[in-house]
Amino acid sequence: MAEYLEVEKARGLPGLRLVLPPGTPGPWAEAAKGLFDAKRVPYARVRQVTGEDNAALVRWTGHSNQPQAIWNDEPAVTGWNEMIALAERLAPEPRLLPESPAERALVVGLCHEIAGAHGFGWQRRLMMFHHLATLPEAALPRDHPQRKLVASLGAKYGYSPDAALAAPRRCAAILALLGERLAAQRDAGSPYFAGRSLSALDVYWATFSPMLEPLPEALCAMPSAMRESYVLRDPTVRAAASPLLLEHRDFVYRNHLVLPVDL
Repeated sequence: MAEYLEVEKARGLPGLRLVLPPGTPGPWAEAAKGLFDAKRVPYARVRQVTGEDNAALVRWTGHSNQPQAIWNDEPAVTGWNEMIALAERLAPEPRLLPESPAERALVVGLCHEIAGAHGFGWQRRLMMFHHLATLPEAALPRDHPQRKLVASLGAKYGYSPDAALAAPRRCAAILALLGERLAAQRDAGSPYFAGRSLSALDVYWATFSPMLEPLPEALCAMPSAMRESYVLRDPTVRAAASPLLLEHRDFVYRNHLVLPVDL
C-alpha cells in the first residue's frame, strides 16, 4: 500500500496534496490520481477514512469527503471538473482538454456522463447500495458496518429501491454512447475518445471502468469482497457494454497511467 500522510502533517507541506481513501479503488479518487499521473505532477497522499467524520480534515479544508486536491495554500478542490481545471493549470502539457471548442465540449460532456451527478459512477453506486441493502441478515448482519455505510452514503446519492432499479437502464445508455464514440474514433484511426491524443475523458473512463469490470488482481489488488461488489452482472448493462470499452481501459493504463495500481 502507498504511503499516506495524516492531516496534521500534510497541511504544513507545500505543493499538491490529494486526499484519498487508502486501500479502496474509488473511481473518483482514482480519476484524480490519474489526471496528475498523466501529467507527471507529483503529489502527497493524505488519509481519509470513508464513513468516519474526518474531523481534522474538515478543520483543514472544510470537507470530509474524498477526493480533494490542495495546491499550496489554495482552497481545496473537490469536483471532477475542478480537478481537471487544476491539472491543466499546474501542467499545461500534455493537454487533457482539447483546444477545439467542439471537442472540448464533447470531452467535458462525456466526463459528466461518467463522473457527474446521475452519471455512470453515480448509478453504479446506487446498484451497489441496493445489493448490500437487500442482502438477508444471515449474509450481512443488521449491525454490520457496511449496512451503516450504505445508510450514510446512500442518502448523499438519493438511494431508494426505485432509484436503484432504474439505474441499470441509465448505465446501459451511457455505456452505449461511450462505445459508439470509441467505435467512430477507431474507424477514424484513433484509439482515443477525442482527437488523436489523451484527454481527460480517456482518464475518467479508464478509472471508472472497474465499476464495469475490475482490473485483474495482479494489476489492482483489493479485498475479495470489494472486488466482488465491483463486478457488474446486470444483463441489461452488460449487453450495452462494447468490448471496446475495456480494451480502451487497458490501453490507457498501459500507456498513460500507473500500473500496478497502488492503493
